Amino acid sequence: MRFLIAILVLALSWVGTAQARYYDDVIASGVITIGAYKDFPPYSFEQDGVASGVDIEIGRRIAQELGVTMQVHWITPDENLEDDLRNNVWKGHYLDKDTDNPLAMKHLADVMMRVPYDREYSFKRDSLGLLINEHVVLFGPYQREKWQVAFDSKKLDRVGTVAVFQYHPIGVEIDSLPDFYMTSAFAGRMRKNTRHYPNVHQAFLAMTKGKVDAVMGMRAEVDWLLSEAENSQYQLAENGFPMMGKQQWDIGMAVKQTYRELSHAVEGVVDQLVTSGEMDKIYTSYGLRYELPGLYQEIE
Repeated sequence: MRFLIAILVLALSWVGTAQARYYDDVIASGVITIGAYKDFPPYSFEQDGVASGVDIEIGRRIAQELGVTMQVHWITPDENLEDDLRNNVWKGHYLDKDTDNPLAMKHLADVMMRVPYDREYSFKRDSLGLLINEHVVLFGPYQREKWQVAFDSKKLDRVGTVAVFQYHPIGVEIDSLPDFYMTSAFAGRMRKNTRHYPNVHQAFLAMTKGKVDAVMGMRAEVDWLLSEAENSQYQLAENGFPMMGKQQWDIGMAVKQTYRELSHAVEGVVDQLVTSGEMDKIYTSYGLRYELPGLYQEIE
């Protein structure tokens, strides 16, 4: 009886846990599951029912080099990155159940894209001194991201400094770093001209309708929106962001901590894309500027 109970407990604990996979399991299955954020152009989104974006294309290249096919695991962002890593890389969300087996969580992403590659974040500890990200490995930096302002040249001659937004309205994504910055920098002098939108796309749309004179968001998002608009009326600003703190950061990937062999294989593919110039071409094909992450800039 005790033996049967033990077997039952083991079985229940197994089906109740989402399964990411070892490298050998990925290769044997012929499929690699790439985790990418949903509705997040130009990084990852669906266009006419087809998965698109730079992160999706990188995922396809990874799959191709490993000799497998790519399956996309769409990620809906939670409250913070720790939640996203837990729900999609190492544990799974308690609501994400398999309809055929209510006890079993769906398969996790084998590799999650667009994770900050930051040593300080990797070794971040909680109030008890425990590692917050002990269950994941952050690896493979493939892009450097920055903040960017775009403006309507019919409303502004140039944006040499963010101080102009004391007098001109600017659109930002609500609860984002640009939102915090524009409402608090320079003793809050830009707060009254800061307009809040659900995302950068909506802020840009507001600019095209004359409701704001500029927008601020991540460089690739702004580049994408400008390329889609195809209107020289909207231009890139060249200003900096005094008192902002971190204005640029590197983007990499994540796997479950126990699957380092998989991370090494994927990292090798991404490294080849970066060093051969193929990564630059992927970004350029979407109308984006590409910048090497810090690791490769140090090598140069």
